[in-house]
Amino acid sequence: MRVRRYLRVAVGVAAGLCLLPAVAWAQAAAPQVAADSPRVAALKAEVLAEVEKMKDFTQQMVDQIFSYGELGFQEIETHKYLVGVLRQNGFTVEEGVAGIPTAFVASWGSGKPVIALGSDIDGIPQSSQKPGVAYRDPIVEGAPGHGEGHNSGQAVNITAALALKRVMERDKIPGTIRIWPGTAEELVGTKAYFVRAGLFKDVDVVLFTHVGRNLSVSWGAAGGTGLVSVEYTFEGETAHAAGAPWRGRSALDAVELMNVGWNYRREHLRLEHRSHYVIRNGGDQPNVVPRTASVWYYFRELTYPLIKELWGIGDTIAQGAAMMTGTKLLPTRVLGAAWPRHFSRPVAEATFANIEKVGLPEWSEADQTLARAVQKELGVNESGLATRLSPLGPPVTNNRGGGSDDIGDVSWNVPTVTLSFPSNIPGLPGHNWADSIAMATPIAHKGATAGAKAQALTMVDLVMKPELVAAAWAYFNDVQTKGQKYEPLIRPQDTPALELNRDIMAKYRDQMRKFYFDSTKYKTYLEQLGIVYPTIKKQ
Repeated sequence: MRVRRYLRVAVGVAAGLCLLPAVAWAQAAAPQVAADSPRVAALKAEVLAEVEKMKDFTQQMVDQIFSYGELGFQEIETHKYLVGVLRQNGFTVEEGVAGIPTAFVASWGSGKPVIALGSDIDGIPQSSQKPGVAYRDPIVEGAPGHGEGHNSGQAVNITAALALKRVMERDKIPGTIRIWPGTAEELVGTKAYFVRAGLFKDVDVVLFTHVGRNLSVSWGAAGGTGLVSVEYTFEGETAHAAGAPWRGRSALDAVELMNVGWNYRREHLRLEHRSHYVIRNGGDQPNVVPRTASVWYYFRELTYPLIKELWGIGDTIAQGAAMMTGTKLLPTRVLGAAWPRHFSRPVAEATFANIEKVGLPEWSEADQTLARAVQKELGVNESGLATRLSPLGPPVTNNRGGGSDDIGDVSWNVPTVTLSFPSNIPGLPGHNWADSIAMATPIAHKGATAGAKAQALTMVDLVMKPELVAAAWAYFNDVQTKGQKYEPLIRPQDTPALELNRDIMAKYRDQMRKFYFDSTKYKTYLEQLGIVYPTIKKQ
């Protein structure tokens, strides 16, 4: 009965919204969603209390995943742990989705709406760091770690989902909760494949989470770029590099000439673009002319057509490098892709209203001391942790480029928002050991609990207010996708690059395993490591 009512209301609201021109809709205030009824208010109070009661569970999950520190496509321990937690709590889990061993979809409930909760789980190379220590002090020298903070988002989502699940079970409220991991996000390596595999085809709204420095959300076009990640491989011929170099055709020469050509062309590219490369294979040994060599490029731009254009320039320069060296350009390989992000206005505004209800955590003096000490160590403004909420983020109108996230592909297939929660320290460089320092401390624990509260409240809105889901789809259809439809950057022949990071994890995993968090013996990871919180340099 409730499902039929949901559909009738959704269709009616969407039909009414379609009467507004796209531009007017975008500029006008978002459609009114009903204020909280006494029942909704009561449910929200319950889920807030549930999340608060689960703060130790949230903390242990944050610490456990931090201790694994696994890189993209190799999140084996993280996967096993999350799947175990979800199954223990009544979720049905499908593993290995989209052909990716460390990807899964966990489901609970039935009927509409279908709410999909996502957050990334992979780490950063060479960012191993003791938490709570305000200077460089790796747990395992040279090893990867959570230098982006991806250990915290699944705790936000799972805590919020379990809090809502309890009241939905008791009150027999229809709806489906799905939880999925952003595997290999640092390689922008999986979400386009999730879309291609149909993981979101029946989803009503995606609530994504990402670690941040404040409790915030935005709508419309986001800052940063989309990208395509492409590997170019050249094939030549070997020869003795001293005895008969004229008989060789160096694939490494082709790689180096491609890089030279790209760097000359860079001067004549749009300021907003970003591009970077690493040489993955430069040959075997100096006295043998390299027969094969490969270079891996990220091409970043603000829109899908501009990404395609940039990619085409890269292809042309690669072909020229092959011609100059007498080598052959082998078929290119796409290692990852990300559309520019665009987020749902109605869902973002509902989320922000809930953020205002939750507010920022109460930071202790120890929390602020750690934050300011890290900021001092890095030579940035010693402002400490955020004490005021950021306003609701509007669309970016002067995008100067920047980073990418493959949640963009999801956002162009289903109404999506990203909730940023305050589990890290402002002013850090990102993708760095310093970004690991807070991520298994009370800062991360409090921030994840605050994020779980905001997430749970928004989920209550979605299951109890069908007009919110309808408004999200009206914005998606009439504004966001009015002049731009999703076309994948990955090609039919492309498959996930499952081998990436395998050698790095093989090198360090045994050393890292010694430091996995044991929650049966210790309350926190700081306690297990014997770290006094906070540990700062003596003046």
